[in-house]
Amino acid sequence: MRELFKEVPESCDNTLLIAERCNVTLREGENLLPQFTVPTGETEDSWLKKEAERGLIQRMGSRLTPEHKSRLAYELGVMEKMGFPGYFLVVADLVAHAKNVGIRVGPGRGSAAGSLVAYALGITGLDPLEHGLLFERFLNPERISMPDIDLDFDERRRSEMIRYATTKYGEDRVAQIITYGTIKSKQAIKDSTRVLGYPYVVGEKLTKALPPSVMGKDISLSGVFNPKDDRYGEAGEFRTLYESDPDSKRVVDTARGLEGLKRQWGVHAAGVILSREPLLDVIPIHRREADGAIITQFDMGACEAIGLLKMDFLGLRNLSVLDDALLNIKSNQGIDIILEDLTLDDKKTYELLARGDTLGVFQLDGGPMRALLRAMSPDSFQDISAVIALYRPGPMGENAHNNYADRKNGRKPVEAIHPELVDALKDILGDTYGLIVYQEQVMAIAQKVAGFSLGRADLLRKAMGKKDKNILDKEYIPFEAGMKANGYSSAAIKRLWDVLIPFSDYAFNRAHSAGYGVVSYWTGYLKANYPTEYMAALLTSVRDDKDKSALYLSECRRMGIKVLEPDINESDAEYTPRGNDIRFGLAAIRNVGEGVVGSIKAARESKGRFTSFGDFLAKVDAQVCNKKTIESLIKAGAFGSMGVTRKGLMAIYLEAIDSVIETKRAEAIGQFDLFGGESVSHVISLDLEIPKGEWDKAMLLSYEREMLGLYVSDHPLLGVEHVLRASTDMTISELVDDGAQSESIVTIGGLITGITRKVSRQGASWAVVTVEDLEGSLEVLFFSKTYNQYSMSLTEDRIVTIRGRVDRREDTLRFTALEMAMPDVSMGPIGPLVISLPISQCTPPIVDRIKEILRSHPGKREVHLQLSDNGASTFMKIDALITASPSLSADLKSILGPNCLA
Repeated sequence: MRELFKEVPESCDNTLLIAERCNVTLREGENLLPQFTVPTGETEDSWLKKEAERGLIQRMGSRLTPEHKSRLAYELGVMEKMGFPGYFLVVADLVAHAKNVGIRVGPGRGSAAGSLVAYALGITGLDPLEHGLLFERFLNPERISMPDIDLDFDERRRSEMIRYATTKYGEDRVAQIITYGTIKSKQAIKDSTRVLGYPYVVGEKLTKALPPSVMGKDISLSGVFNPKDDRYGEAGEFRTLYESDPDSKRVVDTARGLEGLKRQWGVHAAGVILSREPLLDVIPIHRREADGAIITQFDMGACEAIGLLKMDFLGLRNLSVLDDALLNIKSNQGIDIILEDLTLDDKKTYELLARGDTLGVFQLDGGPMRALLRAMSPDSFQDISAVIALYRPGPMGENAHNNYADRKNGRKPVEAIHPELVDALKDILGDTYGLIVYQEQVMAIAQKVAGFSLGRADLLRKAMGKKDKNILDKEYIPFEAGMKANGYSSAAIKRLWDVLIPFSDYAFNRAHSAGYGVVSYWTGYLKANYPTEYMAALLTSVRDDKDKSALYLSECRRMGIKVLEPDINESDAEYTPRGNDIRFGLAAIRNVGEGVVGSIKAARESKGRFTSFGDFLAKVDAQVCNKKTIESLIKAGAFGSMGVTRKGLMAIYLEAIDSVIETKRAEAIGQFDLFGGESVSHVISLDLEIPKGEWDKAMLLSYEREMLGLYVSDHPLLGVEHVLRASTDMTISELVDDGAQSESIVTIGGLITGITRKVSRQGASWAVVTVEDLEGSLEVLFFSKTYNQYSMSLTEDRIVTIRGRVDRREDTLRFTALEMAMPDVSMGPIGPLVISLPISQCTPPIVDRIKEILRSHPGKREVHLQLSDNGASTFMKIDALITASPSLSADLKSILGPNCLA
């Protein structure tokens, strides 16, 4: 150093002086849990015991058993021995505060649902004894580690919980957690290419030669050159490029030095640190410049190692949906629903799950998941828990999900792991049909057949998951000895061990799947029993996601729920149930903000419903009479209930606004009050003559989509669904939802809603074309060869089918067009309309209502009635000829249910 800085020797002297004055001791392994204030005369231990015993009696009532009392005493003893009573009091206080101020809290996630103390304190919502959940999976008495309870809150109010914790424990003792983004293999290659001055294509060629991501994870550059890496064999093309091209070699060698370095910092999406001492005395912190938030400079692992309490405050959108749905039910039907009081055996809910009608149901709404539910036919909460655990890459790779469904429904026999183990494992594997689905089952098996304590069994489970042969060989010795001591043969021991090893790798945390299963059940219950109110809440939750909104609007049509255009007299800010229909919210209209909506509602409530366009302009205040806002309301159809046309209003609205705006501005600054004049709504008297003509349907829908981002009152594809079904392989939402593997060729269809034409660096023309069907939209790439073939046919609002190649890389779907066609949409559906109905539902009032609906849609197509009874079907011809249409389908579904049309 002195040689390098010999011209400024004092720099080395001063640096040494500072270094010699530094005396830092890094703290590690301390108990820095925040101090919880307990009543005078109590300790954290005694107060936790009292609160838990009181809470358990309150929650269980007459269902309280000696087993519950024994389990509670055992858990409290473990917590006291480990020094964690204060932790549980802190978490219980946070949850209690959330509930007291009306913030919905999830029933539990992760292994915490296995704790009876957590249930007694109201932290979780499941009785662990009833659901077979193990405490040792949450808190292992044989290995002291910090408990970890993650809390789910209504996502809109998560920040309130952070503020509460900050206020209670002190601003200097609560912080959000920093995250450090590291440079991954592809980014390292791109950075090296740029810094070394090579053309972009050099780096692009290398990144494309890397194996594709698996579950969002890239192979590391060290793994590319390590024969022991699991994916080494996939990287042959990359190694060949490295060895044959000097430029590529130089880039990769530089990138290997960059890989793994920290690139940028961020803030953990959910993590919050709570401390007993001021954080500045424990760890480095900083204030975020944008909002002044306190952020740790140590990452999550370092904070926990020091002894700080890390908690996850997670915002869960589905809890927001649940709360909104309950408010909708109260306002629309006057019924108060308390989700926590629901039993888990509602027949309509399980019928909905068995049909796979779970679009919008928490954890169960993907296409492949819905297919699995139809195969499984769930009829108990255990099935909901199991399907959440099984629908993951590991179990699906072993075909465990299909085996469960087949065994449950008798399509395959339940097979014992070994004849000697049938009786021993009957209670453990009985409800999963002989399959190991949960981590808790691995633990229970080790306890039952090898005599392990549950704490020791949890250590075995963790060892099995690591797949280290040396560790497994060491663990096998006591496992084998324990089983032999219980009289099992070597063949039975070896067979069980060979089954446990792969299953333990993907077996799921039962407490987590049960906790999330409750939310799945609640959302399924509301969709099955209060569909209009639930779908309105669901649509509100995704109003900024046009693809999701389109998908759920399509689901409403399938269910027979009409989604009506926004209306100035009927709409609130968000989607609102109105009887059996849903009214579109005003806030979703382009150029109509929350302030405008509030002003419209205030005028409506204080001055009465708007009777005409002129009456509307007279009653609302000046901020609403903005020309852009009024134009948007007109184009969105918000004045439709007044019996005037959109085209007619567009012809006169500018003049009408000009005639009232000065008067309204005068009122806004108080001139009328100053001189004792009448209110502005009396001063303004508009006698408007509105032309009668209307735009054609295509123009109406075009403006509606422009203002709302969606087709609401109708859709250009409604009525031609049969054409698209016949000429495509899947819907766009099915394709997006992993409906096709990478490199497969599939055909999709829909309406062209956007075209972006581009020119490559080589001067070749190509385009990105947005195609939309009734369930979603997709960007399709037309590269030069295909583009040149179809460029003249690429026009917006054209119905097309596109055959293309699927490419899934880095968690991104890319669909490249190979061929395009314009299907003949003039052909109507072939054959009669078939209405399906259980024979028990075929009552005279229902039949009369069906005939009334059919008569209101006259045409030339026959109608057949399919009556089902215990698997047998009878067909009857109805004396009516109809014209099939979306409105006919919606009318029939509204009285017969969403699956009445074959």
